[in-house]
Amino acid sequence: MKRIIITGCNGQLGREINRFYAGNSDIELVNTDVEELDITNIDDVMKMAKEVNPYAIVNCAAYTAVDACETNQDIAFKVNTIGPRNLAIAARETGAKILHVSTDYVFDGTKKTPYYESDSICPQSVYGATKAEAEKMVQQMAERFYILRTAWLYGDGKNFVKTMLRLSDTNDTVRVVGDQFGTPTSAFELTKAIDSLLFTDNYGLFHATCEGSCNWAEFAAEIFRLAEKKTKVEAITTEEYGAPANRPAHSVLENYMFKMTNGFLFADWQDAIAKYIKELDA
Repeated sequence: MKRIIITGCNGQLGREINRFYAGNSDIELVNTDVEELDITNIDDVMKMAKEVNPYAIVNCAAYTAVDACETNQDIAFKVNTIGPRNLAIAARETGAKILHVSTDYVFDGTKKTPYYESDSICPQSVYGATKAEAEKMVQQMAERFYILRTAWLYGDGKNFVKTMLRLSDTNDTVRVVGDQFGTPTSAFELTKAIDSLLFTDNYGLFHATCEGSCNWAEFAAEIFRLAEKKTKVEAITTEEYGAPANRPAHSVLENYMFKMTNGFLFADWQDAIAKYIKELDA
């Protein structure tokens, strides 16, 4: 039986991984969140890793409040950079693999075509910078690693989709940013991708999003259409929205390494959100 430590088990991805492997007698998930494991404390991380002796560590933990990271920089750095560093060291010392989840926010968003894994990173926010530094830490500290950059994730938990549906209950029109482009990605699709890698020796850096792209306003409109809501979407600019942290204007990712080395193909973003909305209705 393979034992896999999951950090951030109560987040959207952590929950989906648990659902995916439920009933699999070949895998034992050792679930941890803040209460069970402080990933920013190297002693705590090493103690757990030595006790569990895992086949792999899957790091879903992160401080993802992008705007809050701008003012809580020390917390962001500890959770998003030091935490992955500690987990990578623990993986190396116990002979485990590590799979670390990163973000499209490591890019500046100035490229008008999709970003490849080989493109230079240039984060424009504290959140993006801490995640970019984490990638370096994992690459330096771990011997066997997978780094997956994903984007616009939604699943079981607080997310953009549920926020839009909640707003539609009390608003005839919602104002949504229309000049930031990316790819909505379901936690289910990302989990399938993780499963396709985790039991192979195909290590390295991967882009991991659904196929296709849209802006946030288009995403909201598709959510309302699928949910049969009459709420209209008014597209506004990033400047009008006025968020504290800079976001990449165009951070569509090309899943090049998956296609070239693994063969796994993500669903189109419209198909993935349709499946998700159908499950929410059920």
